[in-house]
Amino acid sequence: MAKRKTILEKQRLIIRNARKEEAEAISALTHRVYDDSMPNYSAEMIRTHIRRFPEGQWVAVVDEQIVGYSASFRISGKRALKAHTWESITGDGYASTHDENGDWLYGMDVCVDPAFRGYKIGQRFYNQRKQLVEKLELIGIVFGGRIPGLRKKIDQVRTAEHYVELVKAGQIRDHVLNFQLRNGFEVIGLMPGYIKDDVGSMGWGTHLVWRNPLMAPDGSAKAKWAGERGRLPDTVRVATVQYMQRKVDSFQEFMDIVEYFVDVCAGYKADFVTFPELFTLQLLSMQPQSLSPSESIEELTRLTPDFVRGMRELALRYNINIIGGSHPTRRADGKILNIAYVFLRDGQVHEQGKIHPTPNEEFWWTVEGDDLLRPIETDCGPIGVLICYDSEFPELTRHLVDQGAMILFVPFCTDERAGYLRVRYCCQARTVENQIYVVMSGNVGNLPRVKNMHIQYAQSCILTPCDFPFSREGIAADSNANTETVLFADLSLAALQMARANGTVQNLKDRRHDLYSVKWKGR
Repeated sequence: MAKRKTILEKQRLIIRNARKEEAEAISALTHRVYDDSMPNYSAEMIRTHIRRFPEGQWVAVVDEQIVGYSASFRISGKRALKAHTWESITGDGYASTHDENGDWLYGMDVCVDPAFRGYKIGQRFYNQRKQLVEKLELIGIVFGGRIPGLRKKIDQVRTAEHYVELVKAGQIRDHVLNFQLRNGFEVIGLMPGYIKDDVGSMGWGTHLVWRNPLMAPDGSAKAKWAGERGRLPDTVRVATVQYMQRKVDSFQEFMDIVEYFVDVCAGYKADFVTFPELFTLQLLSMQPQSLSPSESIEELTRLTPDFVRGMRELALRYNINIIGGSHPTRRADGKILNIAYVFLRDGQVHEQGKIHPTPNEEFWWTVEGDDLLRPIETDCGPIGVLICYDSEFPELTRHLVDQGAMILFVPFCTDERAGYLRVRYCCQARTVENQIYVVMSGNVGNLPRVKNMHIQYAQSCILTPCDFPFSREGIAADSNANTETVLFADLSLAALQMARANGTVQNLKDRRHDLYSVKWKGR
């Protein structure tokens, strides 16, 4: 994959509700994005949107700069499911047709600053709309969509209807309609004259709907078939990569392999993707000869800024949280740590050092143990990260769970089956003791000229507690040993809370605090 320019060097990308005082900036954005053939919004129109339905208006913000806007309002299905024009359904862009008792959400607009395209801001806005619909128990989302490629293809396709059918069949690409179809929207019709001045669409609009999977089609009750259309809102979709170690010739080749897996997992709408411990030692295979341990650490330390910058960019561009395995590096104070970097999809970067280096790490790399262990706040709740050997110390997981962690990510690196099973059995024990989920990610393959990475054994998996709400045998997903692959699972946080409160056994609740406790003495 081609190397792309990084726009967001250190800034966070935040999606939040719009504020009235931002109306001028939002209006300026719409004028930058749209030409005269598309509707623009005045500042007063923006303020009106926010006044009428504040929870339905969002902005994308980078360093206090507005780089995206999404507008929506509530409306009755009786009105919105009939053919209409943009002016009539939106009240000439003022959202004056907003109905506080409306059973559908109407998507009035999404616009993104051209300089910030490629960071899935539109996808993030769509996710916010879906979450709002589920929260308000609306039937779904409806709107008119553009088909800007129609004009160029009209001599070939003859009609707008045929154009849409060819796009749906994958024979023609329309970047707007393809994006909407990928997001689960269905075309229920075409609307002539939807935006008369939309030259690319020749005035046509696609009539699109997305139905709330938590509601019955008539909107009368929660549906028992809620899972058929996708994951429930109380779940987190996790992915783990069982990563094949092989020689690479450049840092860019390494990042291309990583980007491939991030792209795949983002395509399956995962919230997290996990890579293995020490998977960045693959970068040492670029060297013409085997490096000594001290030379290896210096080379990895030299590459740390590029690694962190590249992984952060992937998390932003693909809208996915990345557990970046682990990467040995020398800190400014001279200590060598085995660090798990966590890259959140809003641009934040967190570090979790390994607390217990193995004897091998101490011997080969002179790695020292960290003394800080905290959960990481994410948009899916607090998570914990323990690197390989750390999972074999139950006090560490208990310390994280006491601080709120519900999912534990364990990047590991083991060379043979016995070592792997130590980590696996301990991780399974942690799920029972703490009523949490554990996601394991390991390396396979070999790097013959890289010291301490000659052979690998892994069988990555996603583990659950052992009780009725969870997977049989406490395994949500499992892999074949020593094969490069990706695993996915939807993990219900509601099921965890239920098990902790009312499970067959209630390990967390039944602890004897009068007899024992975990007291952290580190930072």
